[in-house]
Amino acid sequence: MQLHNVISIFSLLIIFSAFVFTAWRSEISEKNQNLRVAGIEILKNLGQLQIVVNYAYFQSDNMLGNPFLGWGYVALVSDLSELMPEPVPKTIQKLVTVWGEEANNLKTSEEAANRVSMQVDASREEVLKSIRSLQ
Repeated sequence: MQLHNVISIFSLLIIFSAFVFTAWRSEISEKNQNLRVAGIEILKNLGQLQIVVNYAYFQSDNMLGNPFLGWGYVALVSDLSELMPEPVPKTIQKLVTVWGEEANNLKTSEEAANRVSMQVDASREEVLKSIRSLQ
């Protein structure tokens, strides 16, 4: 009888442990999924921002290269970066700063286009590193 009680208690401990592990793993998986989605959205919007830069500098297109259009992408990327682990938010904040300094110079300055493009690339690299590091 006593052996039966020990086996029952041991079985309950195993069941409880499995439940706790499953709940923990589900929470981690959901967090990772949310980070992946945020990261992918950031990457998509960084790509759109790069298109704005390219149209502004290479095509002098006032519609597709409009700095106000770029501000929309920059704002969205900045907001989404807050969901990501460091150093993504810091890198995106540098992009916001560079965009603020150079957005109005994109049509006439190769240096401005290069600075923004370099910061877009740096931001993209950090987001990709962050996504790759997820478990």
